[in-house]
Amino acid sequence: MSKESSFDIVSKVDFSEVTNAISQTMKEISTRYDFKGSKSEVSLDKEELVLISDDEYKLDQLKDVLLSKLIKRGVPIGNLDYGKLEGASGGTVRQRAKLVQGIDKENAKKINTIIKNSGVKVKSQVQDDQVRVTGKNRDDLQKIISLVKEADLTVEVQFTNYR
Repeated sequence: MSKESSFDIVSKVDFSEVTNAISQTMKEISTRYDFKGSKSEVSLDKEELVLISDDEYKLDQLKDVLLSKLIKRGVPIGNLDYGKLEGASGGTVRQRAKLVQGIDKENAKKINTIIKNSGVKVKSQVQDDQVRVTGKNRDDLQKIISLVKEADLTVEVQFTNYR
């Protein structure tokens, strides 16, 4: 019974859910009274959300609607990295939000430090944009999952391939 168990700590965004959230957002703003006659829209450009609206106030309203739809669809909103507000054609404003995928080196180091400082007998290694954790005891892996969930990371993480 010395078989090792493992899991991966990843940070992924499901783009089909993002597309669904965008279409729900567009449907809602087309029926809302405060958006009547507005040039507000949300689109997906590769791995970036592009939000366009008449002014900063309407853009904030558009963001609120989009975030609520993303949360309902289970998309981690901690992975949105907003850019600067910029002027667009026709007197509108535009803001881009990059959808961050994968765990960057800084967060991977934080996760490894948390695991090492926990004193739990597990091994962790960074593999590209994810962290693999292996250990003999499944209870130890559960402890690590709860420690990482409580950690203050700049991206939201998921736990996959639990074996």
